[in-house]
Amino acid sequence: MTALSCQPFARKRPLLGIILAICKKLCWMLLVLWGITLISFWVIHLAPGSPTDMETTLNPLAGEAARQRLEVLYGLNKPLHVQYLDWLTRLVHLDFGNSMSADARPVLTKILERLPLTVSMNVISLALTLLIAIPVGILSACRQNTLLDRTITVLVFLGFAMPSFWLALLLMIFFGIDLQWLPISGLTSMNYAQLGLWEKFCDLAKHLTLPILVYTVGGVAGMSRYMRACMLEVLRQDYILTARAKGLSSGAVIWRHALRNALLPVITLLGLSVPGLIGGSVIIESIFALPGLGQLFYAAVMARDYTMIMGNLVLGAVLTLAGNLLADVCYGLADPRIRKTGGQE
Repeated sequence: MTALSCQPFARKRPLLGIILAICKKLCWMLLVLWGITLISFWVIHLAPGSPTDMETTLNPLAGEAARQRLEVLYGLNKPLHVQYLDWLTRLVHLDFGNSMSADARPVLTKILERLPLTVSMNVISLALTLLIAIPVGILSACRQNTLLDRTITVLVFLGFAMPSFWLALLLMIFFGIDLQWLPISGLTSMNYAQLGLWEKFCDLAKHLTLPILVYTVGGVAGMSRYMRACMLEVLRQDYILTARAKGLSSGAVIWRHALRNALLPVITLLGLSVPGLIGGSVIIESIFALPGLGQLFYAAVMARDYTMIMGNLVLGAVLTLAGNLLADVCYGLADPRIRKTGGQE
């Protein structure tokens, strides 16, 4: 009777440990997010220039009185810590404030308008990167020091060494100007509104092909090399030698035993690549004139639009923390030992 009564408690204990671990992780994430916002708010105000300078310097009719009125309007006449507390109070209520640009639109509205394009391009690029880089890395590791491995290594290093802006310009010249197969700027054609549903999809696909290709080339170069190193390390482990000694086929050893453990470091790299959804889009979106989040962030920095900059930084911080949390969850799914350890803590 005593043993039977202890079994439900034993089953509840790992679940309780998992819930406590998740709550602890979320509390730590909130603390880190607060620290990021505090440092970011202080740093962006150290940069020379301000929104009032950008609006009044080039206007000969705007004098010192106009500058002071704008500072009162934006709350820049208050001490820095008071400005931060006001901004943080609004953030708690999910109010990012209004942009300090000429349109004075809500920051969250402008971000949500640009976010789908940036996220879509990066998600498609990330999916293509994984589909290409993981098999290439495995193939290179299994054929180590062969002609195929050396060829892949040379191509990977070429892709890794090419700056994204330089590759983008080469692709624009070759596919857009010389061959005239693909458009080189913008999101849609001028007659987009008159096109049918399928024609609209094809038009969008043509405009996004080159940006996604630039994203994918750099991602494949880094990810495939990382996958090769992880796979080589796993293939040298004793349990792999034991599996081969038992007579398992090479495919079974690689895909059923080595791949899962080799993917663990890749999962970490994948989680850390989530913030690049914003940061890595600035150059590409500017080159191809795409109305995405990266271009919006660049314009906000140039205009010293503090509220818009903070909105983008908060989004980047949330993506960073979410990527780390996603990596932890994927770790647990890929390695049962991590799930057991997490349940006992």
